Amino acid sequence: MSNFDYDFFVIGAGSGGVRAARVAAERGARVAIAEEDKVGGTCVLRGCVPKKLFVTAAHFAEAFEDSVGFGWTVNGLHFDWPRLRDNVLNDVEWLSGIYIRNLERSGATLFRSRAVLEDRHTVRLLAENRTVTAATILIATGGRPVRDPLIPGTEHALTSNDMFHLERLPKRMLVIGGGYIAVEFAGVFNAFGVDTTLLYRGEEILRGFDGDVRKTVRAGIQHRGITVRCGDTLAGIEKTGNAFVATTKGGEEIEADLILSAIGRHPNTEGMGLDRAGVALDINGAVTVDQYLRTNVDNIYAVGDVTNRIQLTPVAIREGMAVVETVFGGRPTSVDYADIPTAVFSQPEIGTVGLTEEKALALYPSIDIYKTTFKPLPNRIAGREERMLMKLVVDAETGRVLGCHVVGPHAGEMAQLLGIAVKMKATKADFDATVALHPTMAEEFVTIHTPTERHRRQPAE
Repeated sequence: MSNFDYDFFVIGAGSGGVRAARVAAERGARVAIAEEDKVGGTCVLRGCVPKKLFVTAAHFAEAFEDSVGFGWTVNGLHFDWPRLRDNVLNDVEWLSGIYIRNLERSGATLFRSRAVLEDRHTVRLLAENRTVTAATILIATGGRPVRDPLIPGTEHALTSNDMFHLERLPKRMLVIGGGYIAVEFAGVFNAFGVDTTLLYRGEEILRGFDGDVRKTVRAGIQHRGITVRCGDTLAGIEKTGNAFVATTKGGEEIEADLILSAIGRHPNTEGMGLDRAGVALDINGAVTVDQYLRTNVDNIYAVGDVTNRIQLTPVAIREGMAVVETVFGGRPTSVDYADIPTAVFSQPEIGTVGLTEEKALALYPSIDIYKTTFKPLPNRIAGREERMLMKLVVDAETGRVLGCHVVGPHAGEMAQLLGIAVKMKATKADFDATVALHPTMAEEFVTIHTPTERHRRQPAE
């Protein structure tokens, strides 16, 4: 038994922190976890879960429209925003309760308080005005959405945190940003009948994704009625009665009843006493860690968005497990960040795993691209013109599939399963040897045999 109050103290009860605390407690460690907000973190409370429920609600708009081609008569449709909002918030509350019960069953102690560091082993619980000590401390405080403080009137913009609590739907909405959060919310509220504009400073939305994916999604959201303005940035916001006027640096004026700032997230490290404990931060305020998630202070670790690396809930959970294995399992464990499947629940949806064509071309001398676009079977009957994109990026020298990219229905579900193949270093020959499951959309991945593009880098003389 150590002289500390706890063997393991976790600051932040999001997905990564809760998983680490629960598993450590189940292994017999004396564990405490502190959370100043509701338990569950961004994913449960104001991110993945409620947003996916909103996306599901948004899909009904197209489903009702498509059903006519399949013989259904749809009359008297009405969308009730308060009912959706409240049902989603109730579900989030229920899920948060499950997190709490799992912590309690594991034997971990939950403190409903903001926690700050006094030194490398001492944590102050502000709500209780007392300190506790711990042998090992884990920082799992996540991140928060930001507004640009240099833009006049930026305080009038909402963030993604606010979108789950709106009293009523706006008639006109301006979304600032071009990442997955911006694109997802633009698609959701457009489907709810909101006149939606997306403003992004880059030449194309969804920076970092495959080029064909980016172009396909932009075309899809524009076809659904979203106005996309790229290559311009917000210069200022003025309030005019109950509405707002956003001025861009290009001189455009955009009127809106609601403005959403979705320009990124910053790590939650301010005011946590990390400086008193000697924990190093990078230029963006993120906690810096080594391959084992350890900070420069050897008994303090950090996982999840607070490290500002890969901002995905499953990554934070995997990191939390790695810390527990390192500290309490006697086996230093790192996380493999290669080939992590990702979905964007835009409309149309994105599923992707592995390298983009652009990244592969920079890393490999010979690349083959297998790409197909087609109209999914239901679209033919529904009268919907939208086509699906499927794409494989292959190392021409070894045949290994380096990347898989899907845009269309159920793309995220496909990416999860394709991720297994990519992680196992499957080759194009392995895909070709797999018998197709017909009729499905996914069968295209095993029936496209001829490259649509061949890239060969000339050797330097």
